[in-house]
Amino acid sequence: MKQYDSYEQCGICEEKKATGIHLYTMFICTDCEYNMIHTEPREDKYNYYLQKLKNINQPKLYS
Repeated sequence: MKQYDSYEQCGICEEKKATGIHLYTMFICTDCEYNMIHTEPREDKYNYYLQKLKNINQPKLYS
């Protein structure tokens, strides 16, 4: 019997993780979700998260 990995690539850190949430078309791992929630708007990392989240609206290109 073949076992499948249930890892997905996080849209923020771009690492393969097993747990997280799906936000529209993007998978966000629990670590990034936690970090985003606890980031203040005055921090530099806040703009980084905003830029990454803008990719949610871009449709996936299937060929």
